[in-house]
Amino acid sequence: MPRLSFLVAACICCVSTFAQNFNGINSNMGNLFQLSNAKSRSISPENFSGEKGKGGMATTGTGSGASRELGQGWKVSPSIVIKSKTTYTIAEMDGPGSVQHIWMTPTGNWRNTIIRFYWDDETTPSVEAPVGDFFCMGWGKYSPLQSLAVAVNPGSAFNCYWPMPFRKKCKITMENIADKDMYLFYQVDYILTDVPNDAAYFHAQFHRTNPLPHKQDYVLVDGIKGHGQYVGTYLAVGVTNNGWWGEGEIKFFMDDDTKFPTICGTGTEDYFCGSYDFDTRKKNDAGVENTDYTEFCSPYTGMPQVIRGDGHYNVMQRFGLYRWHISDPIRFEKNLKVTIQSIGWRNDGRYLPQQNDLASVVFWYQTEPHAPFPKLPERDLLEIN
Repeated sequence: MPRLSFLVAACICCVSTFAQNFNGINSNMGNLFQLSNAKSRSISPENFSGEKGKGGMATTGTGSGASRELGQGWKVSPSIVIKSKTTYTIAEMDGPGSVQHIWMTPTGNWRNTIIRFYWDDETTPSVEAPVGDFFCMGWGKYSPLQSLAVAVNPGSAFNCYWPMPFRKKCKITMENIADKDMYLFYQVDYILTDVPNDAAYFHAQFHRTNPLPHKQDYVLVDGIKGHGQYVGTYLAVGVTNNGWWGEGEIKFFMDDDTKFPTICGTGTEDYFCGSYDFDTRKKNDAGVENTDYTEFCSPYTGMPQVIRGDGHYNVMQRFGLYRWHISDPIRFEKNLKVTIQSIGWRNDGRYLPQQNDLASVVFWYQTEPHAPFPKLPERDLLEIN
């Protein structure tokens, strides 16, 4: 009995120690009851530094006029103005810690606002993308989106839930490459806490090819070097011909694969976890079957954007799709390249290599240092047309 009592006491002690050491980064419904020594902080125009007890102190800001009779503490600085052709540091945090949630609603052209993240004093960004594409709104129009990693809520409220641990420092900037000034309402929620040794850094990279050259695969990302896991794809497809567009296979070339990849999907709609052209073939009130694309959102996959065209100036069909590898990350040890084909159908049942307008953001975690990103396209080549 004394030996049994000792074992029980030891187990209780271990459980208690584990609870006290929970770092708070991976919060979920299964551990919300668990205490942590992590310190919650938030950066916004009402507290640019995120310091404890320093929120709502502004006496000047974009809300000065509306609050002029109320004074300090009454929504004096709810947003910032980012001048044309300038870059603004919206958040800078000293670690160790982790970004847990980002909310923002930028005005202006979303392709003309570039978001970047820098970890631990690095000089080249680990995240670089137009803000609309980063939040899965690559076509510059609002569509509702509900998923585990990204949510876009009415009217164009961008939310990101990717956990982003950092050890020394995190810096987030926004560059306005437009000819006009823009407003940005935003909030970056983070915690100060211990970061485990096996925690990798969050990365995201934008790419666009318009039009895709004939019989060429679209490169989602190339040149990833390091140890990590690929966790998500956002793809914006601008179709340039009639008919179905989603027969192309995605390919993951990992760890020195050469001509053939280790992972090869069976089709675009299959990779995004749909089927049969995303067509539910609904029947109208008269019982006649209609064929049409069906928007959908789920925790891991979705097609929230279907732009059918108005028959006048905006005639092109456009689609936005996401696929999060949250339960099935693609793990690599040395390097990774990801491509996807753009294939439709010819009238006689043969595949049609398409020359579509394709843009993407891919998401992954890896050890640092990362390979430098390709230079972003100039503004005219980012334009939605």
